[in-house]
Amino acid sequence: MNQNPEVDQFLRTLDHPQKEAVEYLRAVILNVDPQITEQVKWNAPSFCYDGVDRVTFQLKSKDVQFIFHRGAKVKDGDSFTFQDDSGLMAWRSSDRAMVTFKDLADAKAHEEAFSSLVSRWMKA
Repeated sequence: MNQNPEVDQFLRTLDHPQKEAVEYLRAVILNVDPQITEQVKWNAPSFCYDGVDRVTFQLKSKDVQFIFHRGAKVKDGDSFTFQDDSGLMAWRSSDRAMVTFKDLADAKAHEEAFSSLVSRWMKA
């Protein structure tokens, strides 16, 4: 697994009601593809593919949330499309979506669908 010591340190000090789910889902993402890297960005673990941030934890709520994006800024005028057969994604714009899990049990129940989304999103 391609773990970054900076993220390890961040998680050691993380005070979040779903910390166990955060750590579990971090491992799920890193196991999707060995080319996925991680860093701390926007005060949360963020996962990159080919040097571009693509999936970032949103740790401001009591749930475990992820923002699926294509970099720091929305790419207007882009004809980007992505099919979500899982129903996990709540679209925020044409190229940004949010995925939310209530807790570890919810994350485990949707792990296969989530892994598939991450795999396809990283390369989209």
